[in-house]
Amino acid sequence: MSVTNITDKKPISNEQRRSFNIVRLILEGRAFFALIVIIAVFSFLSPNYFTLGNFLTMSSHVAIFGILAIGMLLVILNGGIDLSVGSTLGLAGCAAGFLMQGVTLSSLGVILYPPVWAVVVLTCAFGAVIGAVNGVLVAYLRVPAFVASLGVLYVARGIALLMTNGLTYNNLGGRPELGNTGFGWLGFNRLAGIPISVIVLAALAIICGLVLSRTAFGRWLYASGGNERAADLSGVPVKRVKIVVYVLSGVCAAIAGLVLSSQLTSAGPTAGTTYELTAIAAVVIGGAALTGGRGTTRGTMLGAFVIGFLSDGLVIIGVSAYWQTVFTGAVIVLAVLMNSIQYGRRTKSG
Repeated sequence: MSVTNITDKKPISNEQRRSFNIVRLILEGRAFFALIVIIAVFSFLSPNYFTLGNFLTMSSHVAIFGILAIGMLLVILNGGIDLSVGSTLGLAGCAAGFLMQGVTLSSLGVILYPPVWAVVVLTCAFGAVIGAVNGVLVAYLRVPAFVASLGVLYVARGIALLMTNGLTYNNLGGRPELGNTGFGWLGFNRLAGIPISVIVLAALAIICGLVLSRTAFGRWLYASGGNERAADLSGVPVKRVKIVVYVLSGVCAAIAGLVLSSQLTSAGPTAGTTYELTAIAAVVIGGAALTGGRGTTRGTMLGAFVIGFLSDGLVIIGVSAYWQTVFTGAVIVLAVLMNSIQYGRRTKSG
């Protein structure tokens, strides 16, 4: 009696393997290729698009979204989401504006003007507190991340409105009684011709990349985002990691709020509206999986530049703001679709 081996599989040909590698290269490098296409198209449509001066200006705009996206990347790698970063940005800016206006000491009858470095430290601490609230709600009270951060979004926006009574803090860069406050340093100053905001973004991106690739915390983050139950059984402090990533997201949002307020030399309670969506889009375009456990700092930075350069390019060629929203949304949908294809292929291939 003969036995036929039905488990034999037809070997993959070199041509099929080459095609698979090309598809994988396009999927993994999509943010880079998209950025090259955007630069090429808008440079053709507007000769002034990719001049050195305009490049640095666009990069300073990207810095705000990029800083937000770094914090968002950490949360998404952990398998969560933080919808409160836009409101945290606005509230942090208002907190900085409040401090820059001076703190009245009624018992002494004097107004105390804290130095700029103290304003920066206190504002970042404020962002950390908001992030910690998100982390505790998600890690210990087991509130779904979407619901918890959505609630904090409304709370933070409401506090900003109450703090300012719906008004805007103006002239933060200088006042007659104090002269130049130095608050505009983040938004306007340059070092070796490079905007300080871009340098801050680069420094945060480098730190984030090193933490993710060369520290135990980075390994814990990827492990807990990929399979939280397995990570917990392996001894990973899952709850502690979850709180830390939300705290870092809050700090990044506060830094972005400081940069934006410094660029505008003003702070309003509605600043940062919908910025959380842009941050999520940058992370997704950069190749991170919304289910957690997959993503890189490099990809997220490329995603932020794709969105920033696309938006500025549409403005430069005079496209309506309504169409700008349509184009940005289409790019996000395409990125999510490519994510599904990329990670679907990985799952099938084991």
